[in-house]
Amino acid sequence: MLDPRLTPARADLAAAHLRGKVVAPRFVEGRPAGIVAASAPLQRRPEPSAPWETEALHGESATIYDERDGFAWVQLERDGYVGYLASSALGAPVAATHRVAALRTHAYPGPSIKLPHVLALSLGARLGILAQAGDFLIDGEGRHFWARHLAPVASVEADFVAVAEKFEHCPYLWGGRTSEGIDCSGLTQAALTAAGVAAPRDSDMLEKLGAPVSGALQRGDLMFWKGHVGVMTGPETLLHANGHRMAVVREPLAAAQARIAASGGGAITSMRRL
Repeated sequence: MLDPRLTPARADLAAAHLRGKVVAPRFVEGRPAGIVAASAPLQRRPEPSAPWETEALHGESATIYDERDGFAWVQLERDGYVGYLASSALGAPVAATHRVAALRTHAYPGPSIKLPHVLALSLGARLGILAQAGDFLIDGEGRHFWARHLAPVASVEADFVAVAEKFEHCPYLWGGRTSEGIDCSGLTQAALTAAGVAAPRDSDMLEKLGAPVSGALQRGDLMFWKGHVGVMTGPETLLHANGHRMAVVREPLAAAQARIAASGGGAITSMRRL
């Protein structure tokens, strides 16, 4: 059965590559696009008040299948998620050369950190860099980025847990993927992606990665509850974005287990090791 979160098919149309797999009155070829906003929510319906499914980051790629009334119905290239983005967040695809490796970075109109910034990007955003001027890398729009905040797009981080730890104390936001707000699976996905792991978006999808843990827990193990995921920073300590604290926090696993069970969240469903 096709996962509706990952399947570009609606009652009125579907992607052309789904012909023969789904029933639809019309099949369309998609057209490529890129995220030009700092970030943009992917929503369930083409309405500003609709719930977020996830968040697309600057420089990521998408395929547009329909566009009307200020919204585009798209599929994100990064993890295949399908939903609605504001048309204003989309533009031409960019050939990314670099990724943001800092928790957050700013773009300036020239080679000085004293200039008013023109854009703020979160970890994982992608950029097409064309030139360098001293400590700054310059993209195709002439925006200057602090070079040590960026890394080549093909590079990977050695320790995905260290990436997740950068988000500690960041606020919790359902569907979020940035340092301004992030949820449990967004945190895990962001960290794994930075380390070169093709990580899906939701906790039930992430729970299929790796293998079951046997023996003592260790740094990097993933802990799962129904609808929730966290990362072990050591054998007894869990890092996770959660709605109880409304933040990314580090706490004893035993304390998290007891609280989640007491609030009706159930027991741990699995423990996975990559």
